[in-house]
Amino acid sequence: MRIQATTDISETKSKDSSSPLDKRFKGMRYMSFMNKQLVRAVVSVALVVAFAVPASAQETKIGVVSLQAIVERAPQTKAVMDALREEFAPREREIVAKQKEIEELQAKVQKDLAVMGETERRNAEKKLRDLGREFERMRSEYQEDSNLRQNEEFSVLQRSVLKEVQDYAQAQGYDLIVGDGVLYVSTTVNITEDVLNAVIANYEATSQ
Repeated sequence: MRIQATTDISETKSKDSSSPLDKRFKGMRYMSFMNKQLVRAVVSVALVVAFAVPASAQETKIGVVSLQAIVERAPQTKAVMDALREEFAPREREIVAKQKEIEELQAKVQKDLAVMGETERRNAEKKLRDLGREFERMRSEYQEDSNLRQNEEFSVLQRSVLKEVQDYAQAQGYDLIVGDGVLYVSTTVNITEDVLNAVIANYEATSQ
């Protein structure tokens, strides 16, 4: 007869082979900056502005920026993720320790099962169930709290990167910047790399 906690530890291991922060981050795809409907509206306005400008005023300067690409490659993103991992590392260690405690108790009970009395066996089963529930509670709270903190930090990051795009556009004399959602953009107006370089330079300057 084999006694198990409410939580299957082997299954837990396979599900949690990477940090919940990493899985959440990958699933979000670094978070989209704009609602797709809003993007379509902005693109439409950009096209109207571009083609409605009189021939004598064709100096309108328009640029296209992929905000998602900037977020994926910006050093600020790595800094945020590293800070979150450090913040939640103690709780991750607690969860791992609780999992190890359950595994060790399972092994001990399985080894001594043949010589256990009925009362001792029931007590062991109850302890395993209690530990399993505690483990699930800790894991659930960790996931909820880490998701909340990540949303908070990436909201700040979004605003920061957007401000950098706006500052770059103003400094370079752009009249209009269009974000993600453009079906095609030539290298002439795609300034993503230029903006990213500016973002990296500003970050390095303030980090020294």
